[in-house]
Amino acid sequence: MSSRGRPVATSPAQIEAAAFRLFAERGFEAVTMSEIAAEVGVGRRTLFRYFESKNDIPWGQFDQTLEHFRAILRELPQDRPVHEVVQQGVLAFNEFDPAAEPPHRERMRLILETPTLQAHSVLRYAEWRSVIAEYVAERLDLRPDDLLPRTAGGVALTLAISAYEAWLEDPAADLADLLTATMSALRSYLAD
Repeated sequence: MSSRGRPVATSPAQIEAAAFRLFAERGFEAVTMSEIAAEVGVGRRTLFRYFESKNDIPWGQFDQTLEHFRAILRELPQDRPVHEVVQQGVLAFNEFDPAAEPPHRERMRLILETPTLQAHSVLRYAEWRSVIAEYVAERLDLRPDDLLPRTAGGVALTLAISAYEAWLEDPAADLADLLTATMSALRSYLAD
């Protein structure tokens, strides 16, 4: 049985690798989608089938990543307090293959330190927060847009970004340790 259509000419990983090479050489702003397509050896239309915009490329396959995040939260022991599951979920979500291309540190530096990407990041951050809000709402029999689930999502995101900023400033720092420290420090502060 033969498949219909053209064979796959590239993959999201190949596009990301090529784009990050170009970003490193010339800066994010100076690189166009046409140049990324040429680097990969595909047409612009093909490239847009994988990523809606250049701003989406640093985020990778973010929709799939969020589905993985939801699965992590569901798979953790549900007899634990909600805040512990959220903390463990955030830690597990932020485990990355050290051999990944592009390296996770490079990806996050681009996302957090490129002004053009900041506006686009707001959209992605809202999606990330909603994963936690949905989980907290389900556990506490609330709606995701109720105040407590929304606050939990917002606080978790802020703590994660703080940890990432510290990680980017210190090449020797361990991301998991920083995530644990930020989340634990706030819980301790609030308990006092």
